[in-house]
Amino acid sequence: MSAARLLDRARAVLVVVDVQEAFRGAIHEFEATARAAGRLVSGARLLDVPIVVTEQYPQGLGPTVDEIGLDGEQPLAKTVFAASRAKGFDLGGRDQVLLCGIEAHVCVSQTAHDLLDDEVEVHVAADATSSRRTSDREVGLRKMERSGAIVTSVETALLELCEESGIPEFKAVQGLIK
Repeated sequence: MSAARLLDRARAVLVVVDVQEAFRGAIHEFEATARAAGRLVSGARLLDVPIVVTEQYPQGLGPTVDEIGLDGEQPLAKTVFAASRAKGFDLGGRDQVLLCGIEAHVCVSQTAHDLLDDEVEVHVAADATSSRRTSDREVGLRKMERSGAIVTSVETALLELCEESGIPEFKAVQGLIK
């Protein structure tokens, strides 16, 4: 894999893992995490970055929460932990993933590790990723980073995707991060 780089909207895909109703109330700072992931979805849409959303066993854990703002994206149902192993998971030939979701130490981590094994550059938005326990969240983020993922934030990721303030989408993206 090449050296760590900035996110590039021509190379990146946003992958939102399992931000579902059943986790509301169980996940540390769930509302803040869901809102942050929703800002990533809105920003990706503005910047024409493809979006993949997954749901872990939706029959039992319910749908993706409204805060994500699905607008035409059809979530991939899965029972495997790594989103990358879900039937229909496809990066469309892109080689960067901006990753967020629930839980950091399970589904997000296993997805990151699978993608890293496939030589995909992985950026994990820490403020849009959580677990039931803060200790598990921290373990997941550290493990992904030690394995080669780049830990980032929603604001950092969106501004890297913009690259400059002179693009037409900048004002709208700036409104998402204020």
